[in-house]
Amino acid sequence: MPDHFADRLLAAIDQKGSPVCVGLDPAIDRIPPEVAESVRDLLGEAWEEMDDVVRAANLIYCFCLDVIGAVADLVPAVKPQIAYFERYGAAGVAMYEAVVSAAREAGLIVIGDVKRGDIGSTAAQYAAGHLAIDDGPDAITVNGYFGADGLMPFVEAARDNGKGLFVLVRTSNPSARQIQDFADAAGKTVFQHAAECVAELGAAEGLIGESGYSCVGAVVGATYPDEARLLRKLMPRQIFLVPGYGAQGATAADCAASFDEAGRGAIVNASRSVIYAHQLPEYAGMEWPAAVRAAAESFAADIAKAVKP
Repeated sequence: MPDHFADRLLAAIDQKGSPVCVGLDPAIDRIPPEVAESVRDLLGEAWEEMDDVVRAANLIYCFCLDVIGAVADLVPAVKPQIAYFERYGAAGVAMYEAVVSAAREAGLIVIGDVKRGDIGSTAAQYAAGHLAIDDGPDAITVNGYFGADGLMPFVEAARDNGKGLFVLVRTSNPSARQIQDFADAAGKTVFQHAAECVAELGAAEGLIGESGYSCVGAVVGATYPDEARLLRKLMPRQIFLVPGYGAQGATAADCAASFDEAGRGAIVNASRSVIYAHQLPEYAGMEWPAAVRAAAESFAADIAKAVKP
């Protein structure tokens, strides 16, 4: 596989046939009871000796392993959301790292959804912890609202380690407009300013791959397709990580707004609508891993059809 992150991601998308990513958001109250039963049987006496936090960490780990097994041959990437692991302290962080490793071993691109960001000196520590380790994720999400000096440590770490970034530009949540739509005297919004900053940083020497795309990408929510079309023009070399499909209400047509004219340059994420598919009426009666797989197949086909040039 190519050494440059953008080239590697686009090659994986071509191999799997659809630009999609499955988010791993393992909420303990939504994990199928069968997972707890199988883990309890597997661990036996050791299960009884664990405290509740360690048990929960083991459950979310095993759930994620089963999801990875169900989708690994269908999708190019997964996106573990670290918040669902960090809430269990050291045990949860260890399980996050184990899930990242397992996904990479399964041949998947791994995007660590960590949304880190701070002033330069602290950002450098975050960057080293997430991007400079051999068995870490292929890319991470970062908060760009500290400006260029807060982003540069991440950019440099990504460049030097063959990794990638997705900088928050236009998020998918309903209240994003409260901050991101604030405009200057000329009418330019905060998210447009952020996009221009990302485009400039991502065009620096050593950051553009053979594909023409940078290892510095952007998070652009599918729930704002008109803004996504504008941002595609402002950031022609950025790969967009596109949340909002499925549970957040965006359609495949909405997602298509983030792609270039050739149907490339973006990867669409779905989390709850895939990993908790066993709770949806259309998959009623299926074993839960089979429901996950069926939902992933439907998701991938829907996006592939929408972005086909």
